[in-house]
Amino acid sequence: MTFETQRLILRPWREEDAENLFFYAKDPDIGYPAGWPAHTSVQNSREIIKTVLSAPETYAVCLKEDDRAIGSVGLKMGAATDLTDREDECELGYWIGKPFWGQGLIPEAAREILRHAFEELKMQTIWCGYYDGNLKSRRVQEKLGFIYHHTTENVEVTLLNEIRKGHVMVLKRENFSF
Repeated sequence: MTFETQRLILRPWREEDAENLFFYAKDPDIGYPAGWPAHTSVQNSREIIKTVLSAPETYAVCLKEDDRAIGSVGLKMGAATDLTDREDECELGYWIGKPFWGQGLIPEAAREILRHAFEELKMQTIWCGYYDGNLKSRRVQEKLGFIYHHTTENVEVTLLNEIRKGHVMVLKRENFSF
């Protein structure tokens, strides 16, 4: 499945996206705030595409002008999320390469994925979280209409072998602007 917004194409990740993925994901300012380590090579990025980014409802965020993958947006459902165990609820996740910060591209991409989740997947509630200090992620969630739900102390960040404080936001179907 592919989606289109004013400036973006959201499409499944492909192995040939590995070089672009590595270019952005090698920056520790991208993954570390979200709880994952910087990518170490193009091969590492290729493996991440195969094992993580190939999950259902996970999309490469690509510029319309050249179809170049510059970030990711997706929904985690079922066992893939620890924020809910309901079938009519899921979790939103996203990131974008640093050169594209502050341009409104992730809110644009996420808004389309939220529309898809509510309209086509019939979700009633979507959860989203951020670790303490990740104010950029919190701001994206606020722009999308998410509201604060709760804070969890001592969250295990297994990929980094750390303990952090996590904040959870929520968006109900009836509060989403279609």
